[in-house]
Amino acid sequence: MPKVLISDSLSPRAADIFRERGLEVDMKTGMSADELISCIGGYDGLAVRSATKVTPEVLEAATNLKVVGRAGIGVDNINIEAASGRGIVVMNTPFGNAITTAEHAIAMMFSLARQIPLADRLTQNGKWEKSRFMGTELTGKTLGVLGCGNIGSRVVERAIGLKMKVVAYDPFLSPERAADLTVEKVELADLFERSDLITLHTPLTDSTRNILDAEAFGKMKEGVFIINCARGELVVEDAIKSSLESGKVGGYAVDVYSQEPPGDFSLFGLDNVVATPHLGASTEEAQEMVALQVAEQMCDYLLNGSVVNAINMPSVSAEDAPKLRPYMLLGELLGSISGQVCNSGFKSITIEYEGQASELNTRPITACVLKGLLSPMMDSVNMVNASVVARERNIAVSVVNHERDCEYQTLVSLQVSTEARHFSVSGTLFGGDKPRIVDIDGVPMEASLSVHSLYTLNSDKAGIIAGFGKAFADAKINIANFVLGRTRQGGDAVCLIEVDDAIPSGVIDNIRLQPNVHEVTQLYLPMLDGMS
Repeated sequence: MPKVLISDSLSPRAADIFRERGLEVDMKTGMSADELISCIGGYDGLAVRSATKVTPEVLEAATNLKVVGRAGIGVDNINIEAASGRGIVVMNTPFGNAITTAEHAIAMMFSLARQIPLADRLTQNGKWEKSRFMGTELTGKTLGVLGCGNIGSRVVERAIGLKMKVVAYDPFLSPERAADLTVEKVELADLFERSDLITLHTPLTDSTRNILDAEAFGKMKEGVFIINCARGELVVEDAIKSSLESGKVGGYAVDVYSQEPPGDFSLFGLDNVVATPHLGASTEEAQEMVALQVAEQMCDYLLNGSVVNAINMPSVSAEDAPKLRPYMLLGELLGSISGQVCNSGFKSITIEYEGQASELNTRPITACVLKGLLSPMMDSVNMVNASVVARERNIAVSVVNHERDCEYQTLVSLQVSTEARHFSVSGTLFGGDKPRIVDIDGVPMEASLSVHSLYTLNSDKAGIIAGFGKAFADAKINIANFVLGRTRQGGDAVCLIEVDDAIPSGVIDNIRLQPNVHEVTQLYLPMLDGMS
């Protein structure tokens, strides 16, 4: 039975869901790094928020860990690279707190525009300074949205409802999506120059870190308002402090900090700063939702292999899983055959999808091809880390989806180039879910395989079949299926033999020494276990 650790404060319903789905669960919050390292080895899943730091050291100790679930959007506290290298799925809940964070950003805009926090503080202290607080209307103002994803797009919708003009900078925002949102897509410099208010909703990456620096503030309107409910590291603290003090920036509403708690934050005490303690996702509705979502996602993965909202691998929803599973099996089979025949020195691979296969979500299938290709040479390769392993070994991976008609209703083809040779294999599905090999190195055939099979390359000469049959008969090995194809009469021929049991090395040597036999590879195909 899979076992899950909840190491941060989540809704109690999350633990209930794990138990209802048949998983064991422990709740241990507030652990030190050493305490987490000492116990993590006993768990298959780890559920966190932002407090737990999932470092390479933690992941190295997590010998059984299969999935880390983040109840929330940001995964800055999880080392994605280390998790991927160890084949651990990292998933988040990108939609659970989008609405509440968007609403908080809008609340921060009003707080700046009408100076609500300072007015409240002075009024409650007995000071009636009405003339001091001349506010700014949001209606008709231009809002610049930096990042127009799940949260940013919801801010856009609400800002348009407030009759604001909205411009957005997001390299991944398509013209069609911008039109749907009725937002004007602009370059970053244009956003700085035109915006009366700028709100940040971009993830923290190498390209967005310190995106608001002194140079950026210099391009902005005098008195611009800045709202940051995304990541503290997006804004250079010294630069915005100088801009606030000079009046270049009229106000800064901040909910996130590069260090939390922020400690001696240099902007504290400035009258034109509104600061909240990372409340963007802090509503009862949001916390309940992300806790339930992460629990359900982790259960689905640990119990049936479906993957939703994964950061480091293709997602396979519970609805798509039945349709994709036969293709994923076929992809792993093609990769495994190629990996065992070619054995080493991979330089590049090309995966082609035709017919019905080209209409599917092919990313999970591609991951299975890579898993099958690399597994014969190394342990612990799975769908998560196969692409990482391929990249580390400088294997160029190309994927082509063909809309053209093909001989089969659905076809997946793999071409592999190594330092010594080129090898290709194609397969289809019979009856919707039964993998069949239909071509090897240009030799057409229709072959079913099982866990124990044999591949040979030989000359098209008389006596080959008799020699193979005698070798198996002498060893009392039953042949379940025997398929032979050739390029032309008298040319090269490929043979695929399906047998009931593992083939002793002596039999392999016997076949390899027979006349006109060029290559012999015993294929071990565990993914086909139970298919016969």
